[in-house]
Amino acid sequence: MKENVFCVYGLKTELIHAGDDMVDHLIDASADAGCGAFRDGDIIVIAESAVATAEGRIVALDSVEPSAAATALGAQHRIDPRLAEIVLSESEKVVGGIDGFLLCLKNGTLLPNAGIDASNAPAGSVVLLPADPDKSAARIREGIRKRCGADTGVIVADSRTHAMRLGSSGVAIGCSGLLAVIDECGRTDLFGRELHVTKRAVADCIASAAELVMGEADECVPAAVVRGSGLPIGDYTGIATIDASECLFMGTALHANPALLDREGKTKPL
Repeated sequence: MKENVFCVYGLKTELIHAGDDMVDHLIDASADAGCGAFRDGDIIVIAESAVATAEGRIVALDSVEPSAAATALGAQHRIDPRLAEIVLSESEKVVGGIDGFLLCLKNGTLLPNAGIDASNAPAGSVVLLPADPDKSAARIREGIRKRCGADTGVIVADSRTHAMRLGSSGVAIGCSGLLAVIDECGRTDLFGRELHVTKRAVADCIASAAELVMGEADECVPAAVVRGSGLPIGDYTGIATIDASECLFMGTALHANPALLDREGKTKPL
């Protein structure tokens, strides 16, 4: 029986700056990573902070004038009001928070501080999420195809916490070249029962595997190559999200307090 085996190679780069070409960094790093040139079927995972930095998505806190709403949120949740202002501007809704964090809806996803991060950012600055992670992934994929001749998948990954769990793991926020979710409905389990709801979040699983070699601190390994996954590569783009009312966690909270998703009450606590 053929074993299911894949390899993950960390891509160590130079420090990335605004305006850099991410494809340049990735190609240079692959030469030193032990994986050689990119190949058909490779899946390249890139940290959102690296992509956003190259795209110039960096904001100096001193350039921000907080509004009254941001000042109030900052006092309520012990957040720098300048950061609170940026979070408000980057969020579709703010639905609550705890000390240090606002709980936001952005791009159909529930996440802290709208994905804004002060780590791996210049002093006194924060890094926003890429403006359109799917487009970022597609652009990098096309750059690799043109310059290396390889048909790859590209994932823009972030680190996220999960409900009632300590610690963070990888999640795909942008995807190009592979299906982010594979529907297993219609298959059978070990006892012949038909699966009715099972969907595998393969892009998230790959993002988590890649983060094991990428790290979160000063490793300077903002990307990884996953080789041998066997996943189909093609003209697929986009991650999969669901409406808040369909989410077990958010839907339950929404049922208990419908005002959570009211635009007029976006700063109400959860």
